[in-house]
Amino acid sequence: MGLLLLLTSSLLSSYFFAGRAVDAQRLFIIRDITLSIEPSTDVTRDTNLTLRCKAFVSSSGQEALSREYTIYKDGKKLNVKTSSSSEDLLYPILQARVSNSGKYKCQINIQGQQLNSSAKKLTVTGLSRPDLSLNKSVVSEGEELTATCTAPGETGSIFFYFYEDSREILEKQVSSNLAEAKVRLSSVGIHKIHCAYTVFVTPDSFKSEGSNTITVSVKELSIMPVLEIFPQHKVFEGDQLTISCTIINVLHSFKSVHMYLSQGTKLLSTGDSKVNHSMIALAKDPAEFECRLDLGNVAKVATKTVSVTELFSVPTLTMSPAEVFQREYMKLTCRSESFAAERLSKDELTYTLDPPESFMFQKGTGEFSGKALLYNFNYTCVARAKGIVKHSKTLTVHPKISVSIPKISVEGRAVLGRPFKIRCQSDTGSLPINYTLLKDHKELSTISVKLPNQPALFTVTINYPAEINKFMCEAKNSHKETSLGKKLNATVIVPLTQPILTVTPDLADISEGDHLFLICGIAGTPPVTFRWYRVGSAQPFNTTISNLNHTSYQVPLLSKEHSGTYYCEAVNLANNIVRSNPVIIEVRMALWKKVLIAGFCLLAGTVLVVVLVVCFKSKRGKREAASELSVKPSSPKSDDSLTVNLTHDTEVYNADTVKVDKAAVSVWSKRPSESVDDEESSVESNEPDVEYTEVVHPQPVDPERAPLRKGTDTVYSELQNSPHGAPDHHDYGSVEYAELNGEQPEINHFNPEVNNYHDLPEPVD
Repeated sequence: MGLLLLLTSSLLSSYFFAGRAVDAQRLFIIRDITLSIEPSTDVTRDTNLTLRCKAFVSSSGQEALSREYTIYKDGKKLNVKTSSSSEDLLYPILQARVSNSGKYKCQINIQGQQLNSSAKKLTVTGLSRPDLSLNKSVVSEGEELTATCTAPGETGSIFFYFYEDSREILEKQVSSNLAEAKVRLSSVGIHKIHCAYTVFVTPDSFKSEGSNTITVSVKELSIMPVLEIFPQHKVFEGDQLTISCTIINVLHSFKSVHMYLSQGTKLLSTGDSKVNHSMIALAKDPAEFECRLDLGNVAKVATKTVSVTELFSVPTLTMSPAEVFQREYMKLTCRSESFAAERLSKDELTYTLDPPESFMFQKGTGEFSGKALLYNFNYTCVARAKGIVKHSKTLTVHPKISVSIPKISVEGRAVLGRPFKIRCQSDTGSLPINYTLLKDHKELSTISVKLPNQPALFTVTINYPAEINKFMCEAKNSHKETSLGKKLNATVIVPLTQPILTVTPDLADISEGDHLFLICGIAGTPPVTFRWYRVGSAQPFNTTISNLNHTSYQVPLLSKEHSGTYYCEAVNLANNIVRSNPVIIEVRMALWKKVLIAGFCLLAGTVLVVVLVVCFKSKRGKREAASELSVKPSSPKSDDSLTVNLTHDTEVYNADTVKVDKAAVSVWSKRPSESVDDEESSVESNEPDVEYTEVVHPQPVDPERAPLRKGTDTVYSELQNSPHGAPDHHDYGSVEYAELNGEQPEINHFNPEVNNYHDLPEPVD
């Protein structure tokens, strides 16, 4: 029970406290925040400014929420303040300075919710005038003084500048409005000192006006260097010069004293209190001497100029002739254009060549001769007199190389009737080289080559192949001799003519199963690329490269599909594509097919003729038999000797079977028995039937009689049956039909007319 009460109490407590937390959490929204600068965003220095940060916040309670304001300047925090009031935040800037210029913005933070205002730019103009002060107004030469420059009331990053007679001598950066500097003035005399400063506000800078000017007097030190040179006038090359550098009015207060003696940029000697130096005077050396005294921060200088007269001028070395070839004689001359006659005689001046192993021999004063070497060589002339040595400028002799026999060739391909280039070039020879193209030893044109490995190219055109052998090349690089090359020997490419396409066998004899040969022939320079085409196809069906002026293509076992229009194309190194006239190939039917068809047609015709003849004869025989019927007395029924039964195997005649009384019976069969006839007659119609029987009359064998002709006499007997089916037994006799053809033999001499008609006997009741 106690546990239950404790649990209920916990739940109620949790419920009531949770309700209070919900009530304590107030709803709000930061609608906007603005920043304003009062009285203006553009002000002059010493103006009092106020930054007003105004927030627009809506909340569900009556009391103001706690809010945190932050003011930024150029992205850096300037001020942070927490307020429980809904009033605006005011941030004052008293006596604004240029350093206060920049971009400001305000931020509000309420329970983690933040909002920034838009930025406002503040510009403050006007700087205070700097103030300059010095610790001394009179100083000795080399003495330092202390200068202090102040920018009253200014803040920020400031650069101070110090000036001596309007010339900037020092720059210093400080984070305060005061700068102090050590200044050493440059020379003796009166100097005016002032200062200025610049305030840097990113990204701008503002420079102040100049400060007050202070005059400083610099007194010269009494200590001085003294420079003495002997002799100083009428000095010639080779004279001995004595130089001394000393100090006067030495002050013991200077602990560090140094002296330097120099001639131009060359330092001759150094010392502490005195410097002496001796040397030979030379005209080429600088004429100015300097004695320098260093006293720590003070330097004093004494200078003198000595004019030295040349004893003799610098020699010059020349060569004659101006151009020389290898192993040719040449002459070198060395001379000094002027010399001091009052100090030097002409014989005292001597000349030599340097280096000594120059392979030149001296023939007189300053004259040397010898053969030019096979390679470039440097020569220098050396003139000497009274210890003075002078060298001439180096003369480099470039022995020219005689041009070698030029080689002549064709640049690219020589195509008949087209312009091509002839190349002329020598393997060796000094530049420039003049190349001349000759034809039949007559000059055509000349080209001067001035660059190494550069050939001479001549453009020509020939009209027949042998003309190319008339060209020659001449090379020349001196006025003395020329080199003539050999005649040009090159292959001339003759452009192709129109191909001629021939066909084997003859077009009229082409039939199936034959082997067809297409032959394409041209005139021109091989190798030739032949291409075979069939009209209707853009691609060649065969391509051949031949070193001959013709080629062939075989089509084995022709068929109807090979019929069509064919042509060939040819191209050689002249790159002109030529095409033959088209040839129409018609593949005819093979001969054996023709024979087979003809034989078949002949056989069919023969069979048709035979059939027609048989039909015709059959119809004709029936017509003639019907028209030439003869009636013979019928022999008694019992006399069957005259009736001959002929079968299919009878030599006399083979007869077809006909249907009689709906049965397949030979018309030459034996007469049926009466009982059979009676049975059949009971079924047949009442009309009398007519029965035809072929009777062969035997021929008497009598040698005296006329010989029998081939063939048979056909006698048809007509037997009339009674309407009742029984044969009629009246003695009418037989009606015989005799068919006689052209081959029917006569029966005998006594009765030549075998086909006479006989009157039928009267019927007997």
